[in-house]
Amino acid sequence: MKLRYSIALSIPLVSAQAMAADLALKLDIPQLNVAEYHKPYIAAWVENADQKVVTNLAVLYDMKKKDNAGTKWLKDMRQWWRKTGRDLEMPVDGVSGATRAPGEHTLTFPGAKDALGKLPAGQYTVVVEASREAGGRELVKVPVAWPPKGAKEFAAKGKEELGNVVVQVKP
Repeated sequence: MKLRYSIALSIPLVSAQAMAADLALKLDIPQLNVAEYHKPYIAAWVENADQKVVTNLAVLYDMKKKDNAGTKWLKDMRQWWRKTGRDLEMPVDGVSGATRAPGEHTLTFPGAKDALGKLPAGQYTVVVEASREAGGRELVKVPVAWPPKGAKEFAAKGKEELGNVVVQVKP
């Protein structure tokens, strides 16, 4: 009589999503001393080395306007609009949200979110664009190495519409 044995290895199976890195975006929105202050519209996205958009992270705008009228001003974020915004139908679940008041805000993106979990290793740029009614526009680019080999921070600083922009990544 032949005996058959099966041996189960106790190696946990880890999905690709569990291996993906997490990204957090810390934005400093300065309080400007102007007569007519409006919260800025903000778009954040990730570009590859060819400056092609690989994923939209966030689009913050006035979502409470009647008949979705807040979308009318999205095109004022010119770079985002030209690269990807005009092709989106707002609101986008998990991407769009309300504008933010002055102060420091942190937006978190789990590694399994959309294209983040599928990004091949390489150099990327997190781009943040802000535009404010009766105000200015600003674009801040933060180079990022992906995936991280440990927790890392990458930072850049805006001049007027944005303050510090910090991208935190961790495996």
